[in-house]
Amino acid sequence: MSLEILPVEGIGEVKPGDDLAALIVAAAGPDSLRDRDCVVVTQKVVSKAEGRLAAVDPDDPLSHKPLVEAESVRVLRRRGDLVISETAQGFVCANAGVDLSNVEEGYAALLPVDSDRSARRIRDRIRALAGVEVAVVISDTFGRPWRRGVTDTAIGCAGIAAVVDLRGSTDALGRELKVTEVALVDEIAAAADLVMGKAKGVPVAVVRGLEESWFRSGSVVDEIVRSPADDLFR
Repeated sequence: MSLEILPVEGIGEVKPGDDLAALIVAAAGPDSLRDRDCVVVTQKVVSKAEGRLAAVDPDDPLSHKPLVEAESVRVLRRRGDLVISETAQGFVCANAGVDLSNVEEGYAALLPVDSDRSARRIRDRIRALAGVEVAVVISDTFGRPWRRGVTDTAIGCAGIAAVVDLRGSTDALGRELKVTEVALVDEIAAAADLVMGKAKGVPVAVVRGLEESWFRSGSVVDEIVRSPADDLFR
């Protein structure tokens, strides 16, 4: 299996109320999207299109903190100005996903209310506009507690398995796999970020060449979120 990761350039600034799927189809060009492509869309443009923006004081670097508290259902750690909290969507992340980067000065972007629903809407709209059956992954940049740096992670998906369960299959030496579950949509999001990134102004990428068996309806990102009961660190 070989993969292609293709940036979708030329989308431009996204505003509240924009038809994001139409912008993606137009920027990709006619006949550029194919069946079983996976379209990865950054959270920031989804939040902008859905109007998930809140005013902040551009002269006060801490004016977004009340938004962090409002978007958190539980605060797990505080250190100085940094807050690690759990969002209503179940994500554990810095500042409840409230972000000031790549947003007009005086505003902060909030996470979509339901990123899986956002992914389904984009997928359905692309189908209507371009006549192709694609999967959609909504990605966002998360840190990790035991490693430096950030990586893109899936916060919503449609038409693609969130997790690929390899338990019961065998490894290259014929041993049965007992616990291996692959976070497929996270791997797709991280791969797509190699051609996107915060500084490149490319909010969408197409990942092509994924295994056909991975495309399925009904998957949600909640499948990849470990419940507090199964989490040794909460």
